[in-house]
Amino acid sequence: MSDETRVLYNADCPVCNFEISHYAAYTKRQALSIRFEDLNVSEMADWGLSRDDAARRLYVLKDEQFYSGISAFIVLWRDMPRYRWIARLVDLPGIRHLAIFIYDYVLAPLIYRWHLRRQKRRNLETHL
Repeated sequence: MSDETRVLYNADCPVCNFEISHYAAYTKRQALSIRFEDLNVSEMADWGLSRDDAARRLYVLKDEQFYSGISAFIVLWRDMPRYRWIARLVDLPGIRHLAIFIYDYVLAPLIYRWHLRRQKRRNLETHL
């Protein structure tokens, strides 16, 4: 069993890439055992997800446990000393439920629709 935390994200998504790039730079400076994997180039069989499913939310694999959405963020933040306070805050019962609702029903679907729109635009441009 590895103590490495693996994070699957969509580097083609400007919002996702901005946030994960920030975390990746921090983890590199701190020499933390966190690996960030772009779903567009990663071997998806390792994750058991299609690229489309993976583009819908953040995924984390830690200690052979699979996390998605807010739970994935909490696991990731716990592994980064600077962000542990955010993990503790978001993990509080009332806040966790609100964060899950906002992420699952507002943010993740909105970001996913932007992703689909970017893909459609890219496909149109390549066929012109």
